[in-house]
Amino acid sequence: MAVEGLLSVLNPGCIGVIIIGVVIGIIFGSIPGLTSTMGVALCLPLTFSMSPLNGIAMLVALYVGGTSGGLISAILLKIPGTPSSVATTFDGGPMAERGEGGKALGIGILYSFIGTILSIVALIFIAPSLAKVALKFGPFEYFSICLFALTMIGSMVGDNLIKGLMSAVVGITCSLFGIASIGGASRFTFGIQSLENGFALLPVMIGLFAVSEFLKIGAEGLSSTTGTTMSCKIKGFGISMKEFKEQFVNMIRSALIGIGIGILPGIGGATSNIVAYSVAKQQSKHPEKFGTGCVDGIVATETSNNASIGGALIPLLTLGIPGDTVTAMILGGLTLHGIAPGPLLFKNSGKLVYGIFAAFLIATIVMLIVEYGGIQLFVKVLSVPKYILLPVILILCIVGTYGTNHSMFDVWTALIFGVIGYFMSRFKFPQAPMILGFVLGTTIEENLIRGLMYSNNNFGAFFTSPISGVFLVFTIVMVLYTAWKQIERVRRQQA
Repeated sequence: MAVEGLLSVLNPGCIGVIIIGVVIGIIFGSIPGLTSTMGVALCLPLTFSMSPLNGIAMLVALYVGGTSGGLISAILLKIPGTPSSVATTFDGGPMAERGEGGKALGIGILYSFIGTILSIVALIFIAPSLAKVALKFGPFEYFSICLFALTMIGSMVGDNLIKGLMSAVVGITCSLFGIASIGGASRFTFGIQSLENGFALLPVMIGLFAVSEFLKIGAEGLSSTTGTTMSCKIKGFGISMKEFKEQFVNMIRSALIGIGIGILPGIGGATSNIVAYSVAKQQSKHPEKFGTGCVDGIVATETSNNASIGGALIPLLTLGIPGDTVTAMILGGLTLHGIAPGPLLFKNSGKLVYGIFAAFLIATIVMLIVEYGGIQLFVKVLSVPKYILLPVILILCIVGTYGTNHSMFDVWTALIFGVIGYFMSRFKFPQAPMILGFVLGTTIEENLIRGLMYSNNNFGAFFTSPISGVFLVFTIVMVLYTAWKQIERVRRQQA
């Protein structure tokens, strides 16, 4: 069955649509505001006339290219192309600023490839088992895991814990705007109808990381009218064998985080890249290097966000439950072709399933070749004079933001959060905790309410549930450990 599935993909037509899908995905992922979700949505109608395998192969290829493509703008422009590449900006941007953009791209591309390959292995060999474990997760478990993920804020706050926590609280508060999904209460809408749906993640991200950067440059003025010229001559992927060995534990750990978070519906790569980055910083012997152009940070975020691709496909194929917005689109593609994902899919359509696995693998290889081959071209973007480059990027950001929901409200959201991001940067408030709080806020609230409803308002039930209890204990330990580290740091500074 596996061999038949592989052979069904090895034909010019299928490989052709995979290559097209990867290239389109990389373009959508690398342009701020145009995400892989938008790419899949736009290309979904094109798959109607294709065979089921070719159609799904193209969508999967778009997913792979779009997720990885976000690293290009994250590194070269310090603007995440997708929510999955937010943390890549933290160290990729500084590396590009000191003339190591080629090396940063090479490392990001390599570990994007490795993360995706590891998720394919998980998808092929342990998908049913992982899906069964994920199926046991209820509101108690989701609440506890997301609360635990919030403790990762401790590694992102820099030298000021209070400012980091305030940033996270602002992010959580912003996630509560609009009509509550449970109960239907209207919150912070101020009579504005557009606010009833709350703020979308993409405009918030574009505002905090892109618009705020333009405002900062506008306030400080351009240092030069010419672009940055850098050498992109790298040996291999810019990482030595010694460095690769040093990053092995970080790579495996980040891949496991990506796969694990990818499996959980509604969380995905937007969370996994920040969590993996935070864990890598906490486990590092030199955490002070993170944020200054540290290879460890790029390895963590790019391995995890691409590993979440295979993780998100696991519940889709084995249970029929999409793990994120892109897999929800792919679910639509499967349904349109008369394919019902779920436990019987492997039995009834084994050839198709293994064909999808093979297409996933080929798309990953194509992604590696296309992105590595384009490093020279990508780096040349920085040689464009800033007075030309920056307005073009800003227009693309606005167009991408508008194109998400075809709403001017999203554009205003990006501009408002751009102003917020500018003042946060000016007064040294970290932006990463705010994004993490915004991403997880709604999930935490919904599952807290559901859990209290199931347990008749007994919060102790969150501790008696085994999985939930373990994560809550981890959360408490992590909070105490973070507080202790901050106290020790203050003591050393005062000594």
